[in-house]
Amino acid sequence: MTKLMITFFTGIFLFMLAPQQLKACDIEVEVLKGKKEVYQVGDTIIVKISVSLTHRSCPVAIKKTKFKLNGLKVIKATGWKQLSTMDYERKLKIVITAPGKVSLNVVRDCDKDGGFGSLKLKAEAKKS
Repeated sequence: MTKLMITFFTGIFLFMLAPQQLKACDIEVEVLKGKKEVYQVGDTIIVKISVSLTHRSCPVAIKKTKFKLNGLKVIKATGWKQLSTMDYERKLKIVITAPGKVSLNVVRDCDKDGGFGSLKLKAEAKKS
């Protein structure tokens, strides 16, 4: 029993020492208004993007954050709002433009691994 416990705790200890892949930015994407299980083409939602920089000095300006949309279209957006030294947020008004799996990906590229956030939604054709 003792050998088994020593082996178990050694495994946990080694796992904790293993290198973890860390991103330089934590990016969260959430629906603030209009949240549904399944959307219809033409539905409008308000999305909030939160970016938290995990390094003290980021060489990439917040305005360089990229948005990749699939089946969605931004119809209105706020500018980036700095909440603190390391935290920013932005809101987007988005319309669903296509049925199927639609997505919004937020990407920050830099030499410190950057960051990635995603919102995936289901949409169906507009009912007549």
